[in-house]
Amino acid sequence: MKVISTEKSQILAARIATALNTTLVDVKFSRFPDGELYLAAGKLDKETVIVGSITDSDALVQLLLLIDACEGSQNYLVLPYMGYARQDKKFKDGEPISARAIAGIFGKGIKDCITVNIHEPSVLRYFNMPVTNISLAGDIGDCITSMGLSDPLILAPDDGALAFAQSVASTGGWDCDHLEKTRLSGVDVKMAPKKLCAASRPVVIVDDIISTGGTIATAASMLYKQGATDVYAICVHGVLIGGAYTHLKVGGIRDICCSDTIERSCSRFSAAKSIAAALKG
Repeated sequence: MKVISTEKSQILAARIATALNTTLVDVKFSRFPDGELYLAAGKLDKETVIVGSITDSDALVQLLLLIDACEGSQNYLVLPYMGYARQDKKFKDGEPISARAIAGIFGKGIKDCITVNIHEPSVLRYFNMPVTNISLAGDIGDCITSMGLSDPLILAPDDGALAFAQSVASTGGWDCDHLEKTRLSGVDVKMAPKKLCAASRPVVIVDDIISTGGTIATAASMLYKQGATDVYAICVHGVLIGGAYTHLKVGGIRDICCSDTIERSCSRFSAAKSIAAALKG
């Protein structure tokens, strides 16, 4: 078994190869003069792990080309981050179900697929192959442990993310709650933990994705007013669009950490070991 990857997932792929005690396949990437993508894969094995996060449209096309280039091998697809997965239903007439459209592309040439904390698990039914969705809750828990925080409060940004936050909190036996919004007027909204007090303790806001960071930055300001000593933000997928990292720092977030499902400078923990464990079965 060897590991091969698209350009956007090179570091994670190398870590997966190390965790599997195997080697990487070299790939040549370039573009034609008209902008079309080109790649050429090196020597494959009988079994190949194909790693590629769908961070943008080019990454999707490159992944499709890579799968085709691995023809003749028994292939296992790893989608660390699946873009378009958040459009899992039609919100308005005329819209596509983007998650269904993207998931339906995959199947030919793939034996099994692994996803990581896919935003909406119902999306898995759209794949044309067996899919295992793994969680990095334990890895986030290990990351928090390494920070050496005293009695942290693990906080979900809303009740929809509470189950994930509870899984993170269970790794260290920490308190867990979720933010609750209370509308004070037509323009003023208060955010605070629903049940527990944030005063005199560090707070770690955890979620599967941080996109714009707007809600977390606003929450941080209010948590400090309620007496929190420090506020941190940790997620699986650091999408971080539109200056999100800066917004969070300006909003008072002490530190921002994410995994390497999307490779960022703030990727402080890796999905590699959990992915390798899933591949080993």
